[in-house]
Amino acid sequence: MTAPSVDLFSGGGDTGRLMAELDWARTPLGPVTGWPQSLRVAVRMVLSSRYPMLLLWGDSYSQLYNDAYSQLIGDKHPAALGDDVRVTLAEGWDVLAPLIQQATTTGVASWVPALRLLLERAGYREEAYFSVSHAPARDDDGRIVGVLTVCSEVTEQVVGERRLRLLRDLSVLGDGRTVDVHATGTRLIDAIAGHPLDVPFAAIYLRDGALLRRIACTGGDQGYAGALPGIVDLADPGPVAYGWGLPDAAQGRPAQVSDVADRLPLPGGPWGDPVRTALALPLPSGDGSQPLGVLLVGVSPSRGLDEAYRSFDQLVAQQISVALRNAQEYEQERRRVEALAELDRVKTEFFANVSHEFRTPLTLILGPLADALTDATAPLASVQRERLETSWRNATRLLTLVNSLLTFSSLEAGRARSDARVVDLAALTAELAGVFRAAVERAGLTLEVSCPPLPRPVALDPVNWERIVTNLLSNALKYTFIGRIRVALAADDEEVRLTVADTGIGIAETELPKLFERFHRVRGARSRSHEGTGIGLALVHELARLEGGEVRVASRVGVGSTFTVALPWSAAHRAAVDGPAVDGRGDAARAAVEEAMGWLTEPGGSLSEPDRASGPAMDELAGARILVADDNTDMRAYLSRLLTGQGWRVRAVTDGQQALDEVRRELPDLVLTDVMMPVLDGFDLVRRLRADPATRALPVLVLSARAGGQASVEGLSLGADDYLVKPFAAAELIARIRAAIRRARIHPAGDATPPAVDAAAAPALPDAVTTVAPAPAVKPPLIATAGHANPAHPSPSPVTDVPVAAETWTDRDGLGDILDVGWTYPSAPTSASAMRRDVRLTLGDLDVDPDVLEDLLLAASEAMNNAVEHAQQPSRPEVRVRVQVGGGLIRISVRDFGTWRNRRPAMDRGRGALLMNAYGDVRLVSSAEGTTVTIDRHVADPA
Repeated sequence: MTAPSVDLFSGGGDTGRLMAELDWARTPLGPVTGWPQSLRVAVRMVLSSRYPMLLLWGDSYSQLYNDAYSQLIGDKHPAALGDDVRVTLAEGWDVLAPLIQQATTTGVASWVPALRLLLERAGYREEAYFSVSHAPARDDDGRIVGVLTVCSEVTEQVVGERRLRLLRDLSVLGDGRTVDVHATGTRLIDAIAGHPLDVPFAAIYLRDGALLRRIACTGGDQGYAGALPGIVDLADPGPVAYGWGLPDAAQGRPAQVSDVADRLPLPGGPWGDPVRTALALPLPSGDGSQPLGVLLVGVSPSRGLDEAYRSFDQLVAQQISVALRNAQEYEQERRRVEALAELDRVKTEFFANVSHEFRTPLTLILGPLADALTDATAPLASVQRERLETSWRNATRLLTLVNSLLTFSSLEAGRARSDARVVDLAALTAELAGVFRAAVERAGLTLEVSCPPLPRPVALDPVNWERIVTNLLSNALKYTFIGRIRVALAADDEEVRLTVADTGIGIAETELPKLFERFHRVRGARSRSHEGTGIGLALVHELARLEGGEVRVASRVGVGSTFTVALPWSAAHRAAVDGPAVDGRGDAARAAVEEAMGWLTEPGGSLSEPDRASGPAMDELAGARILVADDNTDMRAYLSRLLTGQGWRVRAVTDGQQALDEVRRELPDLVLTDVMMPVLDGFDLVRRLRADPATRALPVLVLSARAGGQASVEGLSLGADDYLVKPFAAAELIARIRAAIRRARIHPAGDATPPAVDAAAAPALPDAVTTVAPAPAVKPPLIATAGHANPAHPSPSPVTDVPVAAETWTDRDGLGDILDVGWTYPSAPTSASAMRRDVRLTLGDLDVDPDVLEDLLLAASEAMNNAVEHAQQPSRPEVRVRVQVGGGLIRISVRDFGTWRNRRPAMDRGRGALLMNAYGDVRLVSSAEGTTVTIDRHVADPA
């Protein structure tokens, strides 16, 4: 080889040295000295590049390439140097030939981002993918004499994306919504069957005592199941089970099967090569004691069984295990619900019997009370009359509750019936609505009634209709503070419709599906009173069904609600019963209005001066200032009379927020508060008072109808000085008030040691508090005010002087120019679903790839579950989630406030860390204050 020839290949690395030593005279290219200048230039360019490049020259497509390309062809190097590419890559020539011929005949370059090629470079027929470009190569005269190929291998990316899609499909199917375990197994196997390039075949076995039972397998219709054992007795497995590695995997030891082709003649991979290898993998159980079962999976003959392939199969086993455990738990939950339903039936029957027993003593209470109040021969003194009227009102209210509970229990037990009578429905509805007019107008609202005569007569139970109208109107008055309430009756050819619409606080969309469930109450909703049983709307729903109709609701938070009771004409034309009408028509409406009148008090509260005549003489506590907070009018009046009789000044308010305002205006000697109140309840009032240094030592006595040790412990742990359960003895209440005031005066605020206040002393957060950090001025944030990222999380209406729970975000990476939003959730298992809903709604308006969004939700859910399950002794019982979008990147941060607990591998549900890393770039930072998990993903990256 001459010196100029050596210089041509110098700097070309190992491949250049091999090319310099090759006898090119024996190749179609001939001696190097005879090569044209264009070929020399092309060779120098190829050898100097670190990117894989291949030069094909001449009619025989002689190969010249660099070190980077030599690594792509594996064992075919160095024999390929100078040889015909049609020989070297014969197995893939059918794919390459059209691309090379296009470049040589048209002179136009081509590019394929993921070209699949069959390669035999590692001892087997391998599935490989390349990003490849073919461009024409010209000689000194400008004629096309070859092709310059630039390529890079993208096999790992293509296969990795494909495997992630399978894992995502399995995770979606494993959400527990399928009741039957076998049906879940079938769905999982169907998902696996859609990815034969990575899992040629699969079978799921579940442990059943000492047996393994096959519940599903791929290719069942092709006879694959016949080669696999259906049931394996683990005490005596037999040679077939041992051959598939099932006993070992059932004991938690993965097994590899290398003679699959002899057991199951099954084609696999892109080119139908026989499957030779399979893995038997344990399905981990929840408690880690023994595997849940076994997953048998085939290995593609076109991919090497490397560590990445093994990890993928392990993840598949984990996902299947989680899905099957969810299905088992769902089945157990269904059986538990059935047992609870039976218990509920027994309780309902017992409840009905007890409610019946209430009627006799109530009759003996209401009768003598009514006689005493109406006795003209022995009129009562004003003080005694006021006391008896209070007793009569509350006994009547108790009778109304008993009647409602009896009706509801009858409906639940299926014993309720409808005594249909032909009625003037328009007149009846207008009459019932008119009963509420005084209460509605006293509340500062407008009552609109539109009940024109109907074209046909209507047959229904007037008592049931009265309960329907009364409950709907009472509900509207309770939750409407400005505007109007409209009652309308209309009809068309199909049905009669009663509509009760208001301009009240509205109902969040997430609450609507549960609105007609018994005892369901919307947490944190602003109302005129916190009293109620939670069965009003459930009763409306059941009574409407009993009359052959249905009830519907439409509502928007801050706009109002519309309830519609629809009765088909077919139901309204029933045969009417004969006999006299039921007495007491309108009693339920009048009782509801009388109760509602108690809600409509002046917002500023009332001041009662002490009764000098009846107070104890020379009492050192005379003139003490008592602040009473209770949303029940009669209770406030009773307490005011009782306490002013002791010579004390009493200020009575209707909720905790008014009480807090009064304390700040004038500090009382003692606060006497109910627990269940609108706007701000008693426990939150105690928290606020104890969090403020100025009121930390103020005596607080809590009254509540919530009996039991847990309720009293909760109140006392928040810092209340005393807790008294209703009903209480007046003498005991007065004695406790005296003791509390005396203790406070003996140990004034300046000398007392402040009571311990836990982390809950801060203002109570709603179920999910959303805080939004301001974004840079370049682009305004999607959500610009502290509050809700979406209407799915309503919070209580803003109240004066309540500190906002704010979070200070540090944006070190410059994210958040498009979106920066955060939520605080209680540390509870149900928070993960709320977080997914909030993140999905928040990112829904952005141009985020749906696959990217689903990946982020999966990773964030795993991070949230870890934060809830494994944060020990949290300083705050909450988890904070933050979403930032900017610079083409989405970042989700999940932070808890506890110490991290080390876990055995068996305790890791689905290998959460592996799952999170599969769906995004994950970082974890732990400190004494808690752990923060950060998940990053590009906005439009579907990988």
